[in-house]
Amino acid sequence: MDTGTHLVIGLGLAGLAYIDPVVASNSELATAVLIGTIVGQQAPDFDTIMRVKGSAAYIKNHRGISHSLPAIVIWTMLITLSLQLFFTGLPLFHLGLWVLISVAVHVFSDMFNAYGTQALRPITKKWIAWNIIHIFDPVIFTTHIIAILIWATKLADPGVVFPILYSLLIVYYVVRVFQHSKWERQLPMIDKTFIEGERYMLIPTIHFLRWNVVKQKLDNNYALGELRSGWLHWVDTTRSDQHSAVEASRSHPNIQAFLGFTSTVCAEVKHHSWGSEVRWTDVRYRHRKNYPFVAVVLMDHDLNPLSSYVGWMNEDRVEKKLGLNSL
Repeated sequence: MDTGTHLVIGLGLAGLAYIDPVVASNSELATAVLIGTIVGQQAPDFDTIMRVKGSAAYIKNHRGISHSLPAIVIWTMLITLSLQLFFTGLPLFHLGLWVLISVAVHVFSDMFNAYGTQALRPITKKWIAWNIIHIFDPVIFTTHIIAILIWATKLADPGVVFPILYSLLIVYYVVRVFQHSKWERQLPMIDKTFIEGERYMLIPTIHFLRWNVVKQKLDNNYALGELRSGWLHWVDTTRSDQHSAVEASRSHPNIQAFLGFTSTVCAEVKHHSWGSEVRWTDVRYRHRKNYPFVAVVLMDHDLNPLSSYVGWMNEDRVEKKLGLNSL
């Protein structure tokens, strides 16, 4: 989820903590729990510090070990023990329990979107991305805001408001899982161009009834479409170039980091007077006819790397970052 959603969930879990009689009867503990759930919702994303080592390091590590099973325990212990320095004498179990819930909910909720996490490390480094919930979901965000306002204005007890909120959100998640499963099963029947053996990926959007569709063709190229209320519309196709520069680019660290994160990629080669530009794109993230998640390597005529970039960026900024205008 995005940072704003994690923030309101942290506040929401602090409200939910009032179902714990020990928290509800101790205002100092309730304050510590509030801080703990807010920080706990942000802590796994502290791996953004990897940006200082470059985009490749960030992509390789973001939502990796920081979202793993050991990390959930470590974040919980660090936050709980840090709070004990400022709030002495509080029931450690009750404080730690709600911090643990907050950290675990962060990791679990991130598994529902397209980016995913490596939540099962060290058991496996496989990326888990269920493609159920958009990274920013208006229903989740708005319902939290309403519940928080009710709590802040004392219109109702948080021990009543937030159990209702999370009960409704559990139902919402179940509905989304059912929707995703239903449409993914029906895509071969809806798609009039379907050929046996082709595979589909259904990706959530910010709109409740709209999904993005990625179809992997038999030749390993892709078709991109939109599914709206059961109506499938193809909007683009991608095709990977077969070129020696593409194969040479695979050994570049930035490309290796990119390919280690995603398998839904295509590679395009552009020829210039100074050499070749190889651009890898993740086709899952089509936005306004563009593919903003890219890895690019510039190579001379002997396929030696000149410069590279990996990450999220629009066309103008990619060119500036690579220094294309100066070549």
